[in-house]
Amino acid sequence: MSHLFELFERPDLESPVLIMALDGWIDAGLGAATALSTILETVEMETVATFDADALLDHRARRPTMHLLDGVNTGLTWPTIELRAASDRAGNDVLFLVGAEPDHTWRAFSRGVVDLALEFGTRLVVGLGAYPAPVPHTRPLRLVSTATSSELAEQVGTIGGRIDVPAGVHAAIERRCADVGLPATGLWAQVPHYAAAMPYPAAGLSLLDGLARVADVSFDRGSLAEEAEATRQRLDSLVANSDEHVELVRQLEAQVDAVEDAHPSDPVSGDELVAEVERFLRDQGQ
Repeated sequence: MSHLFELFERPDLESPVLIMALDGWIDAGLGAATALSTILETVEMETVATFDADALLDHRARRPTMHLLDGVNTGLTWPTIELRAASDRAGNDVLFLVGAEPDHTWRAFSRGVVDLALEFGTRLVVGLGAYPAPVPHTRPLRLVSTATSSELAEQVGTIGGRIDVPAGVHAAIERRCADVGLPATGLWAQVPHYAAAMPYPAAGLSLLDGLARVADVSFDRGSLAEEAEATRQRLDSLVANSDEHVELVRQLEAQVDAVEDAHPSDPVSGDELVAEVERFLRDQGQ
């Protein structure tokens, strides 16, 4: 077993799904973070394993929080990376990889994660994320996927052609899964590029729906539907105040509708995706 983690529990799990929701990578509109926080509100989890944060994280980039009481340092809360176990509403076993995306030792970390997944008999690994895309907030949010096989990718939809984009550690784990024959997929919510820097609840809602469809695990959606509708109405109001913004949304609607009418299953342009991701990363200072 890997020296990068310590195993605390060996729960008796039946064909669990491993859901990856590490923070620190592309998560436009906080889609993955919103999906995870919604799940955490409704399920009880137990920590199965913890990873060595000192070896994996740069604490100058992810500083611990110091707790002060009347000037006295009462302790520090350190960033963590954990594997947790829980069950969905139907009693299906689920594993969650949560915490900070590692800064170092990605290959060894990926091997450790996949070793743990295999030890617990994992049937599918699913990563959650969201990226900025040239789509309007007035149309249903779309998911696209990366995967270890074309059959798995087609369950959600893909981006056509060849594109090269910066990778997160989810991609490294996905490739390690491919090496050992463990099915894995990444679910990516397409968030309107002009809303990518604000909370966009529809992205979290769509990711939960994608989990139900691809992994056959279901969680309470809480108030996400109401929050998504409120966000849409707020964006409607903001857009209406600018003729330029109204025209932008109309152009995006026409573009999306034309693709859907001609070829409903056609993917978005790879060039457009790369341009929007690069712009989002620049705006985030990455």
